Amino acid sequence: MSVWERLKNWFRSLFRPTEEAQPPPSFRPRVLLIIFNPTIAAAGERKLTQSLGWGNADELCREYIADLRECSNGFVEYEIVERMEVDAWPVKVDGLRYDATTFLRCWRNQTGFHKPDNVDYEAIIAEFDLLKRVESGQIDEVWLFGFPYAGFWESTMVGPGAFFCNSDPVPFRGGVSRRFLIMGFNYERGVGEMLESFGHRVESIMRRVWRHEHGEDNLWERFILYDKKAPGKANCGWMHYAPNSVADYDWGNRTKVLSNCDDWLSFPNFQGIVRPVDCSEWGNGDIRAHHKWWFKHLPHAEGQTLGISNNWWWYAVDLTASG
Repeated sequence: MSVWERLKNWFRSLFRPTEEAQPPPSFRPRVLLIIFNPTIAAAGERKLTQSLGWGNADELCREYIADLRECSNGFVEYEIVERMEVDAWPVKVDGLRYDATTFLRCWRNQTGFHKPDNVDYEAIIAEFDLLKRVESGQIDEVWLFGFPYAGFWESTMVGPGAFFCNSDPVPFRGGVSRRFLIMGFNYERGVGEMLESFGHRVESIMRRVWRHEHGEDNLWERFILYDKKAPGKANCGWMHYAPNSVADYDWGNRTKVLSNCDDWLSFPNFQGIVRPVDCSEWGNGDIRAHHKWWFKHLPHAEGQTLGISNNWWWYAVDLTASG
């Protein structure tokens, strides 16, 4: 770290309480898992997931939790403290609920799905008494699992001071004294897509954390640089763009570009490491492998830089830390 950076760090520390940027050794968010998995009478009373051969939400959660634990060097250890499997179709914002006949016809034809697609989050909050559960300390966040076109956002924030987190926040009308996140997952997809939802959450939160810094001082904006946007200055990219991607989801690109990605493994002590990289670094196009590679480069060091914790994972999972 340069002398100038140290001076700026010291100056900002005068205006930010030290304890505000000191994460605990580990963080164990408590989760309420709600699985919408209606029974299909025409399929012999089997659940929707069984009748269509879709994934097991519990197994997907186990792998997702393990990936985040691994990628965060053990800092994040999610705990599902309550699980509900609901034999119902969630209600849309206009009051509609799918039934088995309608949904399965749309799914077979891949057309005709209801619009607006969005689920009614306020109805879910009320039905499952989420504000009381959060306020009492029973849970820290909620994971919804459902079918394609269930209408879930990948992440949405609720509570006082809630901000955009890959979707607009749920309108706040009181009942809880802290904000929390509702994650939306799809059991027709895999762990890679779950990691992508978490990654977009990280992107929204870190953009907010670094919002007061500009230019070279905004280390978040430096972290997500990719070659198409900044030729010759790629760093780690973001969820949709690896360092050498030329389009969204282009994680299998074999073109080599220069990248500073290795420098982030020693953050905040940048060494000026630049080398050619391609998709062989992050799984040759595999969504889960790419996202794990990206998460493993997310800073998780001790100390502060410009008054911001060097453990960015803390902000991603503890909403009291992000200001």
